[in-house]
Order: sequence, then structure tokens, then C-alpha cells
Amino acid sequence: MTTSWLDEFPARMAEMDQAHLRRQRRVVTPDSGARLTVNGQNMLAFCSNDYLGLATHPALVQAACAGAQAYGVGSGGSPLVSGHSAANAALEHELAAFVGLSRALYFYAGYATNTGIIPALVGAGDAIFSDALNHACLIDGARLSRAQVHRYAHADLAALERELAQSSAPRKLVITDAVFSMDGDSADIAGLLALCERHDALLLLDDAHGFGVLGPQGRGSLAAAGLTGPQASRRVLYMATLGKAAGVAGAFVAGDDALVEWLLQKTRSYIFATAAPAMLASALRASLKLIEQEDWRRTHLHRLIARLRSGLRAGLQGSAWQLSDSKTAIQPLLIGRNDDALAVMEGLRLRGIWVPAIRPPTVPEGTARLRVALSAAHTDADIDLLIDALTALARALR
Repeated sequence: MTTSWLDEFPARMAEMDQAHLRRQRRVVTPDSGARLTVNGQNMLAFCSNDYLGLATHPALVQAACAGAQAYGVGSGGSPLVSGHSAANAALEHELAAFVGLSRALYFYAGYATNTGIIPALVGAGDAIFSDALNHACLIDGARLSRAQVHRYAHADLAALERELAQSSAPRKLVITDAVFSMDGDSADIAGLLALCERHDALLLLDDAHGFGVLGPQGRGSLAAAGLTGPQASRRVLYMATLGKAAGVAGAFVAGDDALVEWLLQKTRSYIFATAAPAMLASALRASLKLIEQEDWRRTHLHRLIARLRSGLRAGLQGSAWQLSDSKTAIQPLLIGRNDDALAVMEGLRLRGIWVPAIRPPTVPEGTARLRVALSAAHTDADIDLLIDALTALARALR
């Protein structure tokens, strides 16, 4: 009897189970503060990218409802046909002004933004220089472009400069996360831009985890580096997602007017996709106002980060677990083995705390970790509960 490759999937899934790599979805309902109901269990959550606690804010909900009443719940077409609503247009102007750049283009999803704009910028015969720890959407966009990809060691500007100097490609594109999603550390944006100036390269900066959290009034990593407004360079394209600190959905890319116009004309994931609904743009316009006006959210968040780090440094003394050197809302705790990380995750679940275990291929082999994500919705008491639980588990599993 002949066999089909379709018969291989059960065995391949069993291999994933053996390696502790199968992932599971959970049914989630928001609760008060930083709590979620997860598969029917009420839990204190440290897994959300809702860094400012805006996702359920009444002002955003009301704006979304008003947008739905004015525009309906669907856009009805791509942005270049009939989907570019007045709300979407206004949002683009407000996003550009907020990040201090000439122009912005609003996309329906962050992944679609990077996988679309990279092939629009470079192609066969060109060169991409990619940080080794970049997010999957940057990696996939680079692959789709058919440009030659040079992968430089994480945050190693000397290695990047060597690669740039040796390249004879007519177009050079440097791509990097601004805040790295699994380690929580930040790129040296000023250093990267200096190299791009020196070697005639363009810098694409993915600030998914910095927008709303870093910089004055939460204007992002580029603003934190002082590289917006009059200091903005035409060599920077700034991309950020709007489903994390902004609390809604979608993404945008901002930069020099000519570059953004080129992306509008050439990005397939923009041209051939249905536009984001105006109700979401309406909610995002309300979100931008809160991000700008409510500095207390960032102040509170950064105080919680310091509290967690101080408590874990004391509580985990003598443990093999390592707290990454991160000053951002992403606080990874490196465990090592996949099964050990899952055991710690389960130990927290039994205590009513949800922290996800992150395993390969998302992170390198042997570096499975808990990815603790903090939010302005957390309280001091929430942080202390997590510190106490992790300290107890470290002693029990030692």
C-alpha cells in the first residue's frame, strides 16, 4: 500500500510532544485590572503586551462604538480602492505628528507591514543586514525580498560595519527591532543610524515594544534617541504596532514623504489587502491622546519594572535561573530546558498566575524562558505575588 506525506503528521506531532514544543491556545476573557479568565480559571496575567493597560479603557471602547456607528464595522475594500476612510486618513496624520516624522501609512497588522515593506524596498541584487535576534516578521520580509541577507551578531555594531563595508550592493537595508521581544533589551539606534549614514544604507526600525512606552510622552524609541522632528533622518523608516501599548490593532510605518509614498505604491500587503476598519482607527485616535496625556501610566510601569527586578534579584539568589538585563516592560527569566520552563509555568498556574513559557524556535535551543510582561494595569501587590511565587518555585525545583 502506498503512503502519503499527509500520513506523517501524527508522528511529527508526537515528536513535538516529546521535545515539549507543542503549543496550545487558551480561551481568554478580560477581567478587572491585569486579571484574565483563562479556560475558566481567573488568573493574574503577566503575558499581555497591553503595556499601558489601555485595551479595555472606556474612552477607546466608546470611540470604537462611535466609529462603528459612523462607518460600520468593515472597510469594504483595500486602501487604494474604497477602504481609506476619513478616520484612517486622520489617524495617519496624527501618527506622523506623534512620532515627529513627515508621513505615516496605516496597516491592518504588524506582521503584514514588515513582510510587505521590506520586499518593496529591496530585491534581488540588493543587501539586507539583519540583527540575529530580529522578530520573525522582519526575517520573513527579508526572505520574501530575494535580497542577499547578512545576519550580524546581536547588537554587534562592529560586525555590522564590517558587513556594510564589504558589500557592493546598490541598495543596503539594515533591519532591527528597537526593543527585542524575547530579551527586552534595546538597539543602539544612534549607532545604527551613524553606520547607515556612513555606508549609504536605510535603517528600518521595528518599535513594536517601544511605541507608547519609551520616549517623551511615549513617542517611541526613535524619539527617546532624539532622532525625530528637525533631527529626523531620511535614512530612517520607523515602524510600530498598535495592538500592544496602544491597546487596539494594526501598525504603521513613518518616515520621509518620498519613502512612504513609494511604500504606498509598491507594498503588496497594503495594496492587495482590505483596509483596517474605521472603528479601529477611531479607537486608536483616542488611544494616542491618552498615551500623550497620561504620563502616570509610564511612570507607574517603570516603577513596577524596578520593583520586580529588585525582588527577583533578592529572591533568586543561588538559583540557576537568570533574569535578563532589561529595562523595559519585557522581563525574561531564563530557565534553560523546555520541560523545566513548562514546569515553572505550571507551578505559577496552580498559584493563579499566568506567565508563558517561551521555547524554541522562538528562542535559541537551551534558552527556554518565562517571558514576564508588565503593564500599567498591574499593582505593587501583583508584582509581590509574582516575586513570592517565583522565589518559592526556585527553591522547590532547585
